[in-house]
Amino acid sequence: MSKNIRKGMVSLAVCCVLLAALGCDGGGEPAADPGQTRADTPEPEWADLFAADLSDAVYPEGVWHFDDGILTADEDQAIWTQRDYDNFVLDLEFKTAAGTNSGAIVYCSDIQNWIPNSLEIQIADDFAEQWASQPATWHCGAIFGHLAPTKSMVKPAGEWNRFVITCRDHNITVVLNGETVTELDMSLWTSAKTNPDGSEIPPWLSKPLAELPTRGRIGLQGKHAGAPIYFRNLKIKELE
Repeated sequence: MSKNIRKGMVSLAVCCVLLAALGCDGGGEPAADPGQTRADTPEPEWADLFAADLSDAVYPEGVWHFDDGILTADEDQAIWTQRDYDNFVLDLEFKTAAGTNSGAIVYCSDIQNWIPNSLEIQIADDFAEQWASQPATWHCGAIFGHLAPTKSMVKPAGEWNRFVITCRDHNITVVLNGETVTELDMSLWTSAKTNPDGSEIPPWLSKPLAELPTRGRIGLQGKHAGAPIYFRNLKIKELE
């Protein structure tokens, strides 16, 4: 091998080392980070479910209020978004008191008569006897009256819990404190009297889930059954 060839090879090797150190692949473009992915479209953005002054919410005047970032109600009245949502992820934290019975409400098509015209993800103090003794479809994380959670994951009264609720068309998934506790396909609930497993549906839930629209308002139930409920870090991300 000639001296000139050896010099050329050394020079090429040095260039390659320098390019690698600069994060280039030799073509003038930054080398791809194997820990990153490039999507054709940006990820959906998280947004606040309600503004801090509740200017974008629908609720009876004076009932709901934010205090130091915590949303609570003084009466048994729900609060609603002003607009409808269809496919989305709702991420929130809640804290029960002794005996709390509340809920996160999705796909509501009539906020004046919401109980038969929506789907409620149950929030309850399962440690309180009055709720622990009720059917499992009344327990925290249930699709109220329709599908019980697979396990009990709610924390005792006074501790913060996290819900991640994904609604995509007829499919509802509920994650409570990091565990998937409920997965429901609304299209299977064709009766207003009995659930697919044969258990009875409360008579006030008078419409089959399969017939409900998969688009509507999102709401939170207020101070129901005499015990308060507290919410914070309420975020929503819309899905395509």
